[in-house]
Amino acid sequence: MAPSARKHPIPVIDLFAGPGGLNEGFSRLGEDEGVPTFKTIGSFEMEKSAVDTLTLRATYRHLFRSGGVPDAYYDFIRGEIDWDRFLSDTRVSTAHSDSKRHVHQVELGGANDSSNATITVALKKSGITDSQEPWVLIGGPPCQAYSLAGRSRRTNDATFESDKKHFLYREYLRIIQKFSPPVFVMENVKGLLSSKSAGTSMFDRIKQDLQRPGGDHEYSIYSLVTAGEPKSLRPADFIIRSELYGVPQRRHRVILVGVRNDWRNPKPLDHILEKSGPVSVRDALTGMPALRSGISPAGQDSWDAWLSLRTQIASQLGEISIDGAQLTRGDHSMSRMDAPRGEFGNWVIDKRLDQVIQHETRGHMREDLKRYFFAANYAINNGVSPTLRNFPVSLLPLHKNVSAESVVFGDRFRVQLSNDPSTTVVSHISKDGHYYIHPDPAQMRSLTVREAARLQSFPDNYYFMGNRTQQYQQVGNAVPPLLATKIALIVHRLINHDK
Repeated sequence: MAPSARKHPIPVIDLFAGPGGLNEGFSRLGEDEGVPTFKTIGSFEMEKSAVDTLTLRATYRHLFRSGGVPDAYYDFIRGEIDWDRFLSDTRVSTAHSDSKRHVHQVELGGANDSSNATITVALKKSGITDSQEPWVLIGGPPCQAYSLAGRSRRTNDATFESDKKHFLYREYLRIIQKFSPPVFVMENVKGLLSSKSAGTSMFDRIKQDLQRPGGDHEYSIYSLVTAGEPKSLRPADFIIRSELYGVPQRRHRVILVGVRNDWRNPKPLDHILEKSGPVSVRDALTGMPALRSGISPAGQDSWDAWLSLRTQIASQLGEISIDGAQLTRGDHSMSRMDAPRGEFGNWVIDKRLDQVIQHETRGHMREDLKRYFFAANYAINNGVSPTLRNFPVSLLPLHKNVSAESVVFGDRFRVQLSNDPSTTVVSHISKDGHYYIHPDPAQMRSLTVREAARLQSFPDNYYFMGNRTQQYQQVGNAVPPLLATKIALIVHRLINHDK
């Protein structure tokens, strides 16, 4: 996906960056072909482990664009060398120092927010001194207050509508007002469309604020999936369904593209995203070594104990227990058995990396593992994931009102169906695996960090820093990079009048 060459990459400022999903998509456009189109000159994120991930990825990108990535990077992400030895490589230490200068741990709007000064310096160093020079602002303000799950958990909370999380978008707005980017891309959850504060639609409020952020400039807000003038667009026209664009996940997000009205392009966005064929969970997880789950508490975990548990529940349910080879719980790095095909495979696979990294299972309570086994078998036999009403009484969780007519979260044990894109991977995956049950009952487990990353379309050489809980959170909070690079292509065409 190589756009037309440009003398210098277009600068990008990334707010609320998370682990860098949007950033990765913009940065990689044209990069594989040697004509990188965008360059991130400032990333802002408050969570420490995500900042470390951003910095490592920026280090990788610096190396890639300045002579190639050394073996030390691959040795590190495979766990063959530690951090200190990784940095002992001169090229790595130089790239890492440069990366730390434009990845910033900061809470936007917080007491120590220095983002204005930092962005000013970054734009000046990139030669942006004229309001008609192209650069792009990207980012997704945290969305807990808009998500359907978050609102459900706070149904009876009288303070919900005044929650400051409703208004974190104002920090994004503040940057727009201060710096007047020619183009911005803002991402948020689908629940934004139905969220209200003090009886007012939050989507309408945010859209109006983005159109008129204050100061001397106004913006037109465009959809990436529905052509038409901004005034003709409905709220639903801003929903992007990731599974229609080559991402193996039914992730539906609101994405707004703003174009400054006085900018040089008189008719922006003649283009919308081009649809791709569906990519299933099976397609995405091709080549991932089979694993077993762990048993919690850890002192009870062993292969024999796990196999005995699987055999017991298979016999109880009348299912055939699959003996097969002894399974491990995975490792920091494991040999890849095969590779996904097509556009998705070309995107996620690095030919220098014959392994999958961060592919390790976590432990679960015995009763939950029995439920996983039942649910995965039910999905195979019925083509759908079961609800609690489909579970045998012996496997129902000991929750109050679990048998009531209207059970909240009746699909709390959710199998990711092999033949379909997955359901939305969200940060809740860090808490338990109940919504992310592997489709193979013989493995009787939830998804690993790397499998979740595949469903999010992160490249296999993308390493997530922090502990495993933090890694899951980062993956769940990200924008799918493959979708992001397709968005970047539209923005590139917009900037360059490219038909």
